[in-house]
Amino acid sequence: MSNTLEIKNLNVSIGDKQILKDFSLTVPKGEVHAIMGPNGTGKSTLAKAMAGHPDYEVTSGEVIIDGENIMELEADERSREGLFLAFQYPMEIPGVTIANFIRAALNARLPDDEELNAPDYYKALYAKMDMLKIDRKFTSRSVNDGFSGGEKKRCEILQMAMLEPKYAVLDETDSGLDIDALKIVAEGVNSMRGENLGALVITHYQRLLDYIVPDVVHVMYDGRIVKSGPKELALELESKGYEWVKELAGEVAAS
Repeated sequence: MSNTLEIKNLNVSIGDKQILKDFSLTVPKGEVHAIMGPNGTGKSTLAKAMAGHPDYEVTSGEVIIDGENIMELEADERSREGLFLAFQYPMEIPGVTIANFIRAALNARLPDDEELNAPDYYKALYAKMDMLKIDRKFTSRSVNDGFSGGEKKRCEILQMAMLEPKYAVLDETDSGLDIDALKIVAEGVNSMRGENLGALVITHYQRLLDYIVPDVVHVMYDGRIVKSGPKELALELESKGYEWVKELAGEVAAS
């Protein structure tokens, strides 16, 4: 199916423990879907397995981008196919500047005999940095090295803005952010919303969804989706907590 991210019957394990259990989800381009659920239910496992993290064993299932199953591809090939993952805990890369890191990622997408035009690249980079309220001096700093939590998350969204993926997975982007940083990150994500991007926002709290308003909310428990609904479902989770989800999950597993 074109213009769609499809996750079909995905089963993922870490060691002897199965985390995702026939997990299925569809995110069309132009929509933002949110996944909520208690800790330990497999939300971050989903994100990392999609991106090709070697610690997560995919025992069966598919992740299909615009009709192509990407699960046999290496992590960098999945990125070139249009998948982007914003990490919950972005890694520090001492010695590699932000400007060079993003430039290398963009060059990797070009044919072998082509290279980015430097003036055009910096013009685009600075425009995105201004949008995200990132000081231009950051271009000479090493990726995430010594950054605050908010700076790391803005750097992730800057990479997303420059790479222009088809589908973005935001793994608990709100983790460790104060309200001002959260608003700035949300503004950056919202500026990219449109018919050319499908986004999957993974979060534990409803707070993020006040600023990145989803089209659909999915509730995850014990490695699978147990309920989907409109944005109001997030408010229901906030008011009721997750206890009622456990009972619902038992019904889904038994069906």
